[in-house]
Amino acid sequence: MARPRFNPRRLGGVLSGVWVGLMVGTALIGTPAGFALAPRDVAGKLAGFMLDREATVSLVIGAVMLILVRALARDDSATSGRSLVSTELLCVMGALFCTLMGHYGLQPWIAAARTGQGTLSFGALHGISVAFFGVKALLVLTLAWRLSAPPPSSAPA
Repeated sequence: MARPRFNPRRLGGVLSGVWVGLMVGTALIGTPAGFALAPRDVAGKLAGFMLDREATVSLVIGAVMLILVRALARDDSATSGRSLVSTELLCVMGALFCTLMGHYGLQPWIAAARTGQGTLSFGALHGISVAFFGVKALLVLTLAWRLSAPPPSSAPA
């Protein structure tokens, strides 16, 4: 019996599905549960803890996905002459950018806003952070959808 060949597209589809599931679970289940069951200050710390872990996992999965979609783009370019810059690559890079800016980039400003410093309020910075998170979720969902489709070369003519 022939040994199955490694399929980076399938692995990428699974990883991006896990990634978007992590984000949806954090945003729609974990964070609201904390605010429903705990005092506001405890719930805020709990949400911050969960979102910090989500951002760390996003960087790890994003790095792996960057390697996978880069390999897919290189293979597609070699077989069909397509560009090395694929939609999937742009989705991963955009999701990583949203993680870096929306979480790590805004953290110092959010901490300053909590103490009453800075030009933007905590609410405004929270809104910006939520917007980055939403865009990241859409990018990763798009990535999962595109990687779960059949490869372009196997489409019927």
